[in-house]
Amino acid sequence: MTRTVRLRPWQKAALDQFIEAAKPDFLAVATPGAGKTTFALTAARHQLSVSPGRLVVVAPTAHLKLQWARAAAAFSLHLDPAWSAADGRLPADMHGIVTSYQQVASCAAVLARLSEGAFVVFDELHHAAEDRAWGAAISEAFANSGRRLALSGTPFRSDTRAIPFVNYKGDEAVPDYEYSYGDALADRRVVRPVYFPRTNGNMEWSAPDGSMHAASFDDPLDAVRASQRLRTALSLEGDWLPTVLRAANNRLIEVRREQPNAGGLVIATDQEHARGIADLLQRRFGTQARVVTSDDPDASAGIATFAAGTEPWLVAVRMVSEGVDIPRLRVGVYATTTSTELFFRQAVGRLVRWTRGVPRQRAWLFIPDDPRLRILASRIAEQRRHSLRKDDRAVPFERQEDPDALDPQPGDDEQISLFAVISAVATGAEEPAADPFPYDDTDGDDDEGVSGSDFELLLAPPPPLAGDGARGESGGEAGGVGVLTRREEKMQLRDANAAIARELVRRTGQTHAQVNAELNRISGVRKVSEATIDQLSRRQRGGEKWLAKS
Repeated sequence: MTRTVRLRPWQKAALDQFIEAAKPDFLAVATPGAGKTTFALTAARHQLSVSPGRLVVVAPTAHLKLQWARAAAAFSLHLDPAWSAADGRLPADMHGIVTSYQQVASCAAVLARLSEGAFVVFDELHHAAEDRAWGAAISEAFANSGRRLALSGTPFRSDTRAIPFVNYKGDEAVPDYEYSYGDALADRRVVRPVYFPRTNGNMEWSAPDGSMHAASFDDPLDAVRASQRLRTALSLEGDWLPTVLRAANNRLIEVRREQPNAGGLVIATDQEHARGIADLLQRRFGTQARVVTSDDPDASAGIATFAAGTEPWLVAVRMVSEGVDIPRLRVGVYATTTSTELFFRQAVGRLVRWTRGVPRQRAWLFIPDDPRLRILASRIAEQRRHSLRKDDRAVPFERQEDPDALDPQPGDDEQISLFAVISAVATGAEEPAADPFPYDDTDGDDDEGVSGSDFELLLAPPPPLAGDGARGESGGEAGGVGVLTRREEKMQLRDANAAIARELVRRTGQTHAQVNAELNRISGVRKVSEATIDQLSRRQRGGEKWLAKS
């Protein structure tokens, strides 16, 4: 059955431009929540129909690898999110793989062979600049691929580490297609308007050199002292953070009266800070918080559980980044000392995803009234104000001369044990007024992001795979939920095969190696990791017949 996909106007325009460009590299920058994945997979279906080959997706995190594989399965594109260089050949019933930037760096040569002539999608390509070796590895792995589509949720710069396959003007990446937050707000029912309650304070601290300091966020400070002031405000020892958490929790309680499953997110500085914030929420306000940190192997599962549940708060350390889809997030607290524009925009991006059927979909990100964060928030707020007025569009994107001005300074962490918070008291909390042109979803329209200007596009058939003839494509629109990936189907079959093998070992007295070798022989499988679904099913049936005779 041939599939259709419903595209928002920007997705259709970007797809048309991608097809017309017909060049090896294409960069699309689209605001978080706009639907970059749907655009990319629609482009993949088109590209593979005109130039059959493998599909390779490179994602920033392990969590996003599985998310991409599931999204691709809804387009009848079968990608292995657990592929490793040791697996051998790619099974004949898989269109390709989802890998990570870190994984590319460790097996670039193997990927170069696998991706020759392939269509490659780079999700959040700016991550390739996070490690000096990653850019070189990407260049080696994908230099001979057929075509490359790069995605980003934020405009990015080279920062002296130019990323392969991207055009630059000066140090700015030049997108082939750009869809801003202001554009998305103006289109309605794509993203939420986000507001930024700011809280000032009086902070006192002892610097690593022993000097004593006191300042509010209104006081001019050099970069080092400003960083220390922000760290003081966000500390667990002062009263500033509990005051802001109380205001954010009250806001979430209010939102949950209208949207009972609405959630809140606190972005913490480090693991100890995150656990302390969760403890504060419990002790002071009697509310539970789930903590996810990068050192926790179950962090991705924790995020997925939170996204699907009704828990009120999630506290995260660098785990909730681009692509992590938690549409129910409505309230955020920016409690991290990281203050680069890229990271701040990523944080805002967690709150903007539109949810159908929910009225008055505003979101709030509570921030310190730090000068740098104040500027970053004002840029986004200005886009919001302009886009919610009739016929106005987003204001031009401008940058400060020093985007890293308030980041922790080199060498400062070495003396962190000498830094001491004396006090941090919140003052002058500012609650932004609602825009004069708010909008909601109370008009009875039950289709998320669907309007009269959307496009229904007939997708080209996916490239045929071994054993797919009898299955065909399932009905419905691409992008549906609850789709089982082919990898997950195979894991179920592999588990069933393993159980049969164990029982055969018990009954026949043969070793596991002998039993598995015989099962592989009768089913025509060289390695289980290379087997198709049909081969695994044949292997299971052969094992069941063997058991019946034993």
